[in-house]
Amino acid sequence: MVRIVSIIILLIFFLNACQLSSLTASFNETPSGAVLFQDDFSDPSSGWKITNDFQLGTMDYFDNFFRIQVLGQYNLLSSDPGLEFKDVQIEADMIKVIGSSDDMFGLVCRAVDPENYYFFVISSDGYYGIGKVIAGHQSMLGSQGLLPSEIILQGKTKNHIHVECVAEGLKLIVNGQELAQVEDTDLNTGAVGILAATMQDDENVVLFDNFSVINP
Repeated sequence: MVRIVSIIILLIFFLNACQLSSLTASFNETPSGAVLFQDDFSDPSSGWKITNDFQLGTMDYFDNFFRIQVLGQYNLLSSDPGLEFKDVQIEADMIKVIGSSDDMFGLVCRAVDPENYYFFVISSDGYYGIGKVIAGHQSMLGSQGLLPSEIILQGKTKNHIHVECVAEGLKLIVNGQELAQVEDTDLNTGAVGILAATMQDDENVVLFDNFSVINP
């Protein structure tokens, strides 16, 4: 069964253009597999965008995690560390702590601005997908909606997500198993980040840990 994704009516992507730095030139000589950026969120001054909105939710450092709380139906919050990359691998641990399984959370790459980026998401009831937002229009890649997988651990538990944005290829790996691989040419560089979203439920809280950016 395919779950149709019709969310992200409202996107709050705290992309600070002043902090973005084009790192691709200096990374050309970096060995494959080298860690380009890493954060366990133990340092509240490591640069991630934070917010506190009584209608939309909060994003902040919390007990050696980064915590995103999304409020209201069909809303999304996303944060980034202010770094821009071209070809890259990203991974992080994600723990669902509050809300129903009707949700989404995951990683972002090549975010040019709030209306142009790639996203890689899973849900607490075992669905996954790769998609993009171009000129504010959201679409899924490789399917009409989110697809189910037994690889995703359901409920209030931890999943590890690894994604690859390399040349035209986009890949989603969850808990060590590849779930999706597609190609797209619309975006070739931009910011990396994390996201969480609500669907029909009015609250979703996810903790993020061990965020890493790796040279492919």
